[in-house]
Amino acid sequence: MNKNRFPFKKQHPVLYQFLLLIFVLQSFNSQAQYNMITPPSLQKGDTVAILATARKNTDDNLKPAINLLKSWGLDVVIGSTIGLDNDQLAGTDEQRAADFQQQLDNPNIKAIWCVKGGYGTVRMIDLLDFTAFKKNPKWIVGFSDVTVLHNHLNTMGYKSIHGIMPITAPRATPEAIETMRIALFGEKLSYEIDPFLMNRPGKATGELVGGNLSIIYSLFGSPSAIDCADKILFIEDLDEYLYHIDRMMMNLKRNGCLESIKGIVVGSMTKMKDNDIPWGKNAIEIIEDVTKKYNIPILYNFPAGHIQDNRALILGNNVTINVNEKCSTLVFE
Repeated sequence: MNKNRFPFKKQHPVLYQFLLLIFVLQSFNSQAQYNMITPPSLQKGDTVAILATARKNTDDNLKPAINLLKSWGLDVVIGSTIGLDNDQLAGTDEQRAADFQQQLDNPNIKAIWCVKGGYGTVRMIDLLDFTAFKKNPKWIVGFSDVTVLHNHLNTMGYKSIHGIMPITAPRATPEAIETMRIALFGEKLSYEIDPFLMNRPGKATGELVGGNLSIIYSLFGSPSAIDCADKILFIEDLDEYLYHIDRMMMNLKRNGCLESIKGIVVGSMTKMKDNDIPWGKNAIEIIEDVTKKYNIPILYNFPAGHIQDNRALILGNNVTINVNEKCSTLVFE
């Protein structure tokens, strides 16, 4: 054996150890980005629980959603929170947490489909125990206020599905419905998006995180706050004043989120409001203004959010976005 095979190691032992440490840390960080846990794909005969984590809902309008799941060969369990009434909420925080906990702990439940958003999930998130979930992970599905769960699960290292909910299913486009089925059953998911004038060209690969902008913003500083470093950030929102959008985007900037991300996917900015004295920019222009200093691809007008064509996104999954003038793509790896 040649004893002088690594002369640098002998001549500069301290520097060698330092460089070796950097290499190991970089390798660990690279692997960590790809180690998000994927819940098992659904199979025919599996059971999905429908429950409420936020606003109240009766079972009167759930028949289309139940029929949809059954058409996919799935069984359905209706949670105890459906029908509960506590002003705006589906029961007390404790009741909503107990229902969610029961479905988390039940190994026969393979997915939890949150019935609607609104507000209230953040009031119960700290009451949940994910011990059994970690041994038997399952898909958590929904959008809007369900972003609390998406972000919390992401900090724990688990993927989840941003997609239609039982109350939006009857109005959802066939494409939105089909992409949720694809995501749940573990089939290949990818998108081709028409050109949009304000898109910022470029290509990036990273873990997809995010959801509703108002919820992401509200969770910063809490245990449920997502880490944006080297990620692809998805955002959408509904019924916000335009200056609120600016405030929230500035918060992302000042939190260092925009400094460290690899790209942004912007969904629908629906029913935005303005003051008597106009803000002067629409929601897309606000996002463009706050992000203009960052050399990252931005894909606008993605079909997801508070719209009928709310396509499914697997949060926590690695994606590659390729934004160009002809046709932009978002591909799940």
